[in-house]
Amino acid sequence: MIAYLKLKFPKKFSQNFIKLKIKSLKVKDLANKALLSDEVGTEASIISKVKSTRMLVHSFQLNFAYNPPKKYKGSCLDGRDITYNIIPDAEFKFFITANVKTRALRRYKELKKLKKKISYEEVLKSIKKRDKSDYNRKISPLKKTKDSVLINTTNLSKRACFLKIKKIIDGKINI
Repeated sequence: MIAYLKLKFPKKFSQNFIKLKIKSLKVKDLANKALLSDEVGTEASIISKVKSTRMLVHSFQLNFAYNPPKKYKGSCLDGRDITYNIIPDAEFKFFITANVKTRALRRYKELKKLKKKISYEEVLKSIKKRDKSDYNRKISPLKKTKDSVLINTTNLSKRACFLKIKKIIDGKINI
Protein backbone atom coordinates (compact mmCIF):
# COMPACT_ATOMS: atom_id res chain seq x y z
CA MET A 1 0.00 0.00 0.00
CA ILE A 2 2.81 2.42 0.89
CA ALA A 3 4.54 1.78 -2.44
CA TYR A 4 1.26 2.43 -4.25
CA LEU A 5 0.89 5.72 -2.39
CA LYS A 6 4.42 6.75 -3.31
CA LEU A 7 3.73 6.08 -6.98
CA LYS A 8 0.31 7.75 -6.95
CA PHE A 9 1.29 10.82 -4.87
CA PRO A 10 5.04 11.32 -5.43
CA LYS A 11 5.00 15.04 -4.53
CA LYS A 12 3.02 14.53 -1.32
CA PHE A 13 4.90 11.42 -0.21
CA SER A 14 6.52 11.91 3.21
CA GLN A 15 6.50 10.30 6.65
CA ASN A 16 3.58 12.52 7.70
CA PHE A 17 1.68 11.61 4.55
CA ILE A 18 2.21 7.91 5.28
CA LYS A 19 0.99 8.38 8.87
CA LEU A 20 -2.19 10.10 7.68
CA LYS A 21 -2.91 7.43 5.09
CA ILE A 22 -2.27 4.57 7.51
CA LYS A 23 -4.66 6.09 10.06
CA SER A 24 -7.46 6.20 7.50
CA LEU A 25 -6.70 2.81 5.91
CA LYS A 26 -9.61 0.38 5.65
CA VAL A 27 -9.53 -3.35 4.90
CA LYS A 28 -11.35 -2.72 1.60
CA ASP A 29 -8.47 -0.44 0.53
CA LEU A 30 -6.21 -3.48 0.53
CA ALA A 31 -8.39 -5.12 -2.15
CA ASN A 32 -7.36 -2.48 -4.72
CA LYS A 33 -6.13 -4.36 -7.82
CA ALA A 34 -3.60 -1.58 -8.50
CA LEU A 35 -1.63 -2.88 -5.49
CA LEU A 36 -0.78 -5.97 -7.56
CA SER A 37 1.10 -4.12 -10.29
CA ASP A 38 4.73 -4.89 -11.01
CA GLU A 39 5.58 -1.22 -10.44
CA VAL A 40 4.13 -1.35 -6.93
CA GLY A 41 6.05 -4.55 -6.18
CA THR A 42 9.30 -3.04 -7.36
CA GLU A 43 8.70 0.16 -5.41
CA ALA A 44 7.81 -1.83 -2.28
CA SER A 45 11.18 -3.55 -2.43
CA ILE A 46 12.91 -0.17 -2.71
CA ILE A 47 11.08 1.67 0.08
CA SER A 48 11.19 -1.31 2.43
CA LYS A 49 14.88 -0.47 2.87
CA VAL A 50 13.95 2.86 4.50
CA LYS A 51 14.01 2.34 8.27
CA SER A 52 11.56 5.15 9.13
CA THR A 53 9.03 3.80 6.63
CA ARG A 54 9.48 0.24 7.93
CA MET A 55 8.75 1.48 11.47
CA LEU A 56 5.47 3.11 10.36
CA VAL A 57 4.39 -0.02 8.52
CA HIS A 58 5.48 -2.16 11.48
CA SER A 59 3.17 -0.32 13.87
CA PHE A 60 0.25 -0.65 11.43
CA GLN A 61 0.89 -4.38 10.97
CA LEU A 62 1.12 -4.96 14.73
CA ASN A 63 -2.14 -3.16 15.31
CA PHE A 64 -3.85 -5.06 12.51
CA ALA A 65 -2.53 -8.42 13.73
CA TYR A 66 -3.57 -7.99 17.35
CA ASN A 67 -6.70 -5.91 16.71
CA PRO A 68 -8.31 -7.27 13.55
CA PRO A 69 -11.49 -5.61 12.24
CA LYS A 70 -14.48 -6.53 14.39
CA LYS A 71 -16.16 -8.75 11.81
CA TYR A 72 -13.08 -11.03 11.64
CA LYS A 73 -11.91 -13.59 14.20
CA GLY A 74 -8.24 -13.08 13.48
CA SER A 75 -5.80 -11.88 10.90
CA CYS A 76 -3.46 -13.28 8.29
CA LEU A 77 -0.41 -11.22 7.44
CA ASP A 78 1.72 -11.64 4.37
CA GLY A 79 5.18 -10.17 4.18
CA ARG A 80 8.85 -10.88 3.98
CA ASP A 81 9.65 -10.21 7.65
CA ILE A 82 6.32 -11.00 9.34
CA THR A 83 7.49 -14.17 11.12
CA TYR A 84 10.55 -12.73 12.84
CA ASN A 85 10.14 -8.97 12.93
CA ILE A 86 6.45 -8.11 12.99
CA ILE A 87 4.73 -11.00 14.79
CA PRO A 88 7.47 -13.30 16.10
CA ASP A 89 4.97 -14.88 18.51
CA ALA A 90 2.44 -15.75 15.79
CA GLU A 91 0.57 -18.97 16.45
CA PHE A 92 1.14 -20.19 12.90
CA LYS A 93 4.05 -19.30 10.63
CA PHE A 94 4.50 -20.37 7.05
CA PHE A 95 7.29 -19.63 4.59
CA ILE A 96 5.60 -20.07 1.24
CA THR A 97 7.75 -20.25 -1.86
CA ALA A 98 8.06 -21.73 -5.33
CA ASN A 99 10.85 -21.83 -7.86
CA VAL A 100 11.49 -18.51 -9.59
CA LYS A 101 10.14 -19.61 -12.99
CA THR A 102 6.88 -20.81 -11.46
CA ARG A 103 6.49 -17.57 -9.50
CA ALA A 104 7.22 -15.55 -12.64
CA LEU A 105 4.64 -17.48 -14.66
CA ARG A 106 2.01 -17.02 -11.94
CA ARG A 107 2.79 -13.32 -11.67
CA TYR A 108 2.75 -12.93 -15.45
CA LYS A 109 -0.72 -14.51 -15.66
CA GLU A 110 -1.93 -12.32 -12.80
CA LEU A 111 -0.69 -9.18 -14.56
CA LYS A 112 -2.18 -10.27 -17.89
CA LYS A 113 -5.59 -10.62 -16.19
CA LEU A 114 -5.16 -7.01 -15.13
CA LYS A 115 -4.51 -6.12 -18.79
CA LYS A 116 -0.89 -5.14 -18.11
CA LYS A 117 1.43 -5.04 -21.10
CA ILE A 118 4.45 -6.96 -19.89
CA SER A 119 6.38 -10.00 -21.07
CA TYR A 120 7.11 -13.15 -19.10
CA GLU A 121 10.83 -12.36 -19.41
CA GLU A 122 10.32 -8.90 -17.85
CA VAL A 123 8.40 -10.44 -14.95
CA LEU A 124 11.09 -13.09 -14.43
CA LYS A 125 13.83 -10.44 -14.43
CA SER A 126 11.85 -8.29 -11.98
CA ILE A 127 11.29 -11.18 -9.57
CA LYS A 128 14.95 -12.19 -9.66
CA LYS A 129 15.99 -8.59 -8.98
CA ARG A 130 13.51 -8.23 -6.11
CA ASP A 131 14.55 -11.55 -4.56
CA LYS A 132 18.22 -10.54 -4.63
CA SER A 133 17.40 -7.18 -3.08
CA ASP A 134 15.06 -8.60 -0.44
CA TYR A 135 17.32 -11.46 0.66
CA ASN A 136 20.32 -9.12 0.95
CA ARG A 137 18.86 -5.93 2.39
CA LYS A 138 20.13 -4.82 5.80
CA ILE A 139 16.73 -3.88 7.24
CA SER A 140 14.31 -6.80 7.64
CA PRO A 141 15.60 -9.12 4.92
CA LEU A 142 13.56 -11.98 3.51
CA LYS A 143 14.37 -15.12 5.47
CA LYS A 144 12.76 -18.27 6.79
CA THR A 145 12.68 -18.66 10.56
CA LYS A 146 13.38 -21.97 12.29
CA ASP A 147 9.80 -22.15 13.56
CA SER A 148 8.18 -21.47 10.17
CA VAL A 149 6.76 -24.31 8.12
CA LEU A 150 8.26 -24.33 4.62
CA ILE A 151 5.66 -24.84 1.90
CA ASN A 152 7.00 -25.13 -1.62
CA THR A 153 4.10 -24.43 -3.98
CA THR A 154 5.97 -25.06 -7.24
CA ASN A 155 3.75 -28.03 -8.02
CA LEU A 156 0.67 -27.02 -6.00
CA SER A 157 -2.51 -25.28 -7.06
CA LYS A 158 -3.91 -22.49 -4.88
CA ARG A 159 -6.46 -24.95 -3.49
CA ALA A 160 -3.83 -27.60 -2.75
CA CYS A 161 -1.71 -24.98 -0.96
CA PHE A 162 -4.71 -23.83 1.05
CA LEU A 163 -5.61 -27.42 2.02
CA LYS A 164 -2.01 -28.15 3.06
CA ILE A 165 -1.97 -25.08 5.33
CA LYS A 166 -5.45 -25.88 6.66
CA LYS A 167 -4.35 -29.43 7.53
CA ILE A 168 -1.37 -28.10 9.50
CA ILE A 169 -3.54 -25.59 11.37
CA ASP A 170 -6.30 -28.10 12.04
CA GLY A 171 -3.72 -30.56 13.36
CA LYS A 172 -2.33 -28.01 15.80
CA ILE A 173 -5.74 -26.95 17.11
CA ASN A 174 -7.04 -30.52 17.15
CA ILE A 175 -10.01 -30.22 14.81
